[in-house]
Amino acid sequence: MKELKVELGQRSYPILIGKGLLGDPELFVNIIHSSQVMVVSNTTIASLYLPQLLDTLADFSPLSYVIADGESHKNLTVMNEIVTQLLENKFSRNCTLIALGGGVVGDITGFAAACYQRGANYIQIPTTLLAQVDSSVGGKTAVNHEIGKNMIGAFHQPIAVYSDSDVLDTLPDRELSAGLAEVIKYGLIRDPVFFTWLENNIESLRDRDDECLQYAIERSCQNKAEVVADDEREQGQRALLNFGHTFAHAVETGLNYKDWLHGEAVGLGMLMAADLSCRSGWITETDLARIRDLLIKAGLPIKLPEQFEISNMRELMSVDKKAKDGQLFLVVLKSIGDAVVTNEFDENLLQLTVEQFSSVKGKN
Repeated sequence: MKELKVELGQRSYPILIGKGLLGDPELFVNIIHSSQVMVVSNTTIASLYLPQLLDTLADFSPLSYVIADGESHKNLTVMNEIVTQLLENKFSRNCTLIALGGGVVGDITGFAAACYQRGANYIQIPTTLLAQVDSSVGGKTAVNHEIGKNMIGAFHQPIAVYSDSDVLDTLPDRELSAGLAEVIKYGLIRDPVFFTWLENNIESLRDRDDECLQYAIERSCQNKAEVVADDEREQGQRALLNFGHTFAHAVETGLNYKDWLHGEAVGLGMLMAADLSCRSGWITETDLARIRDLLIKAGLPIKLPEQFEISNMRELMSVDKKAKDGQLFLVVLKSIGDAVVTNEFDENLLQLTVEQFSSVKGKN
């Protein structure tokens, strides 16, 4: 088992990465100091892992609440259902929520914990690769609005993150590829050595080589933990973690949070951001080709979905948390491993980038 730490003073917490964590009662006994525990999961994950976790937590006599699966259910209505369960069962502020699921479950459970009686404890148990390497770490919690993704939320750190690599055995190949998008992101924005390692090991990752997967999870979490420790509330370098996400969120919103997985949208969004970086003269054609090749080998789409109307892209991008005083800021690359946030980009080049990835020009 590997252990990392997110260094945030009194709010520091561990990230544990290993096999069999779901079945280890000591991990929970040592950190939960309340008799009131509720596990939130979704319909897909609950059928696979909820009984095992409830058995592990038997000493706490935990409650559970299962939500529907999918990004379209990450909204205020479902969050209100979670809070209602807490209130009806007379949970106090000292209760502990446990998020058992992917990014949607983690985000909505964390936001419920942030809001419930002005702040309750929660533990992240991410069950997708994407959640293990990204969304479970850092304390960003949110739900979606029909106009924009993650527009209603709060910064609220978990008390622990337990990434059990055993759960990846049941992860569909498409979900694994979606998670690899966020892994690749760390190489692109701050870790060029890791990017090269990914180029050399992407096939092993897709084949679910356990040693490679655990290394990729650890390296990704280490990168994110360092960024969060330096900039918890995204006033500076943490914004770099959103590389590709402005494009991606526009795609997801335009699709009404259906059809594409978040990681698929992020993969394409990173390629679009890299394309704009290349058109702007900030990275070379060779770098762009390396990025495109790795995303293809990861099994990620490199064209916008046919049903997405590209004429809406710029407007959808403007509904972005990095927009300031009406100006859009984008994360772009100066080289592989070096990203910056800027509003100094050419709108005409941005339009060319969007048109380049229209499905009418071909499919990946």
